[in-house]
Amino acid sequence: MTRTFLALLHFDGRGFVGWQRQAAGRSVQGDVEAALARLAGALVPAHAAGRTDAGVHAAGLGVSFTLPARWSAPALHRALNAVLPADCWIAAVHEMADGFHARRSALFRRYRYVIGTDAAAASPFRRPFEWAVCRTLDAVKLQKAAEEITGTHDFQAFAARGQVKPHYRCRIAVAEWRERPGGAGVVLQIQADRFLHHMVRMLVGTMVDVALDRRDPGDMARLLASTDNQATSPPAPAHGLYFVKAGYPPSAFAVPIEETHGALHDA
Repeated sequence: MTRTFLALLHFDGRGFVGWQRQAAGRSVQGDVEAALARLAGALVPAHAAGRTDAGVHAAGLGVSFTLPARWSAPALHRALNAVLPADCWIAAVHEMADGFHARRSALFRRYRYVIGTDAAAASPFRRPFEWAVCRTLDAVKLQKAAEEITGTHDFQAFAARGQVKPHYRCRIAVAEWRERPGGAGVVLQIQADRFLHHMVRMLVGTMVDVALDRRDPGDMARLLASTDNQATSPPAPAHGLYFVKAGYPPSAFAVPIEETHGALHDA
């Protein structure tokens, strides 16, 4: 007998080549699977709600896996945090319904992108975790650019080259820039049913260029009508990006939804 679990993973992306195992370099998936192998005594595949690139952080990446039924969610939560490296941490573990898969079962994904606009953004205590633009951004232009991308669009112009997909449509439910406390900068909250490779970073890079008057505000709409990324701004740095959350239907949880304190369900 086995049980399926969902772990909510936080990690500092600086030491990783990304989530996915690769031929060379340390991956988050490799470290998680090594921790699970220590607990189970055998190889345990781990599946994430989304892939992250090198340097991208997570503050709630859903990771699913199956373990022997002797494990409970509370015991697994304690055990994983005891064996994972210091730059990884599990915020919670939930027992899930049979057949659950962190990626395939997800209804939406949510990211945030953090930008520092003040001089202190260049501090070594902040620079690794945000984009230190250190310049004032036009808040009105930023938000208007975000409004342009809300809804269902073809995002081929904001995807890395070389992706061959049946389609490039994504439905963005939320795209909102918010001011950070103390004039430290701005944060983008963005949620969609799916994201293409480099999509959030390319959107941010282009929106920042609009807010710095390096691009015309109408460029967002023109790029959404494009079939390539040749005119898109370079992607924003990876270290400002955080995978925050994936949403799942209540039926995916083995424990009734009211006992999960609303984790992951709000849209």
